[in-house]
Amino acid sequence: MAAGVTRKISAASARSHTRKAKSSSSSALPKGIFKKVLLVFFSGVLAWAYQATRPPPPKICGSPDGPPVTSPRIKLRDGRHLSYLEYGVPKETAKYKIIYVHGFDNCKHHNLFATAASPALIEDLKVYTVSFDRPGYGESDPDPNRTLKSLALDIEELADQLGLGSKFYVVGMSMGGELVWSCLKYIPHRLAGVGLIAPVVNHWWPSFPSNISNEVYSEMFKQDQWCLRVAHHLPWLTHWWNTQKWFPSSSVASQSLDMFSPPDMEVLSKFNGQTEAQKTQPRQQGEYESLHRDLVIAFGKWEFDPMELENPFPNNEGSVHVWQGDDDRFTPVKLQRYIAKRLPWIKYHELTNAGHLFAFADGMADTILKTLLGV
Repeated sequence: MAAGVTRKISAASARSHTRKAKSSSSSALPKGIFKKVLLVFFSGVLAWAYQATRPPPPKICGSPDGPPVTSPRIKLRDGRHLSYLEYGVPKETAKYKIIYVHGFDNCKHHNLFATAASPALIEDLKVYTVSFDRPGYGESDPDPNRTLKSLALDIEELADQLGLGSKFYVVGMSMGGELVWSCLKYIPHRLAGVGLIAPVVNHWWPSFPSNISNEVYSEMFKQDQWCLRVAHHLPWLTHWWNTQKWFPSSSVASQSLDMFSPPDMEVLSKFNGQTEAQKTQPRQQGEYESLHRDLVIAFGKWEFDPMELENPFPNNEGSVHVWQGDDDRFTPVKLQRYIAKRLPWIKYHELTNAGHLFAFADGMADTILKTLLGV
């Protein structure tokens, strides 16, 4: 063709040429496949995340795949079983009857009066004491509907089924002490006296001034701050948080010694060691039903504010005692002092140079027992 001459192209030919160009430059993937791949990917991530936050089923004591039942148990109103151990003089001849509430990562075998009090004193005062596995611990069935109120009603039913009479004492240590507040709220008419030994405190109780609560909270280990935040604000994430490996979880659940103060380390140096039952039974049905659910109950949103409770013994027919060490890194003394000021009917005992484990120091369990019973 001569230069400068323009060749005419038909419309049909042009359309055909354009279609071929577009076809050759388009992706080989079908239309919309990228969106579908993203949808499947994110669905898989969500499914994985959901499964990761779901705790494994508990290993129920007495079931084919669960631990054996080695202690007596009662059957509660809702069909659950509550395991217990009795200590001291027979309840038929006892002058004082005490129900002991164990702490976090403990069980019925961790009874202060059975392990640290003088047997001679127990005999002389005619003291009967019973400790029990809180739901999900030891050999007591888990309670998926557990609340602060249900724990108090479990204690009341235990007393009734064991025939402890219309009045009895309740004593709790550490987190067990914190949960004893529920007895003061829901079954005060059944109480002869109450003892709270180094009771853990929920920083989110409404009556705590924000400056005190924030100050105490900021002094905690970072990993424990996050653990408690999760238990309080995102309870459904508690199991995942305490089992994941990306961030440090609860120092208490990991049994770290860093939380113990020098007075605590001195007490620990004199321990003879735990029995096999004390080592193995607390978590044997699964950490979720024992430790993780315990954190949610203790540090979640409470149904009541303990600092609004009224004196359960207005006529001095009984008394409520709180014992607290001034070097306790589990339960800051500032919070305990504030509670004692808000509730003047509490008999507050603060010990100098004492940590969280002061009750196991020589002779201290006897002192607590005699003070509680007014002898």
